[in-house]
Amino acid sequence: MAATYRELKEKTVAELREIAKGVQHPAVQGYSQMNKERLLPALCRAMNIDMAEHHVAQGIDKPAIKSKMRELKKQRDQALEEHDSDTLKSVRRQLHALNREIRSHLA
Repeated sequence: MAATYRELKEKTVAELREIAKGVQHPAVQGYSQMNKERLLPALCRAMNIDMAEHHVAQGIDKPAIKSKMRELKKQRDQALEEHDSDTLKSVRRQLHALNREIRSHLA
């Protein structure tokens, strides 16, 4: 049986109705009369599937980049308090580059 929103979304209405036939939940009552736009969210509610499509970064270590960004944000805040424009500019450029790296690797 399908386990993710993406897998369910790729199925036809007939396949979704077959899945709904085996699910006992009030959200899928009347599944034979539902179109795909109504049946898909109902199945997700009945099967406790997250409907949000999550993007996955491929080829990078996202947690390490995020921790580096947290450190840089602390440095940025310190530079703002000290009115150190050179450090501030450098830190902001590094943050920007890390953000771009993460975004370029999203699937």
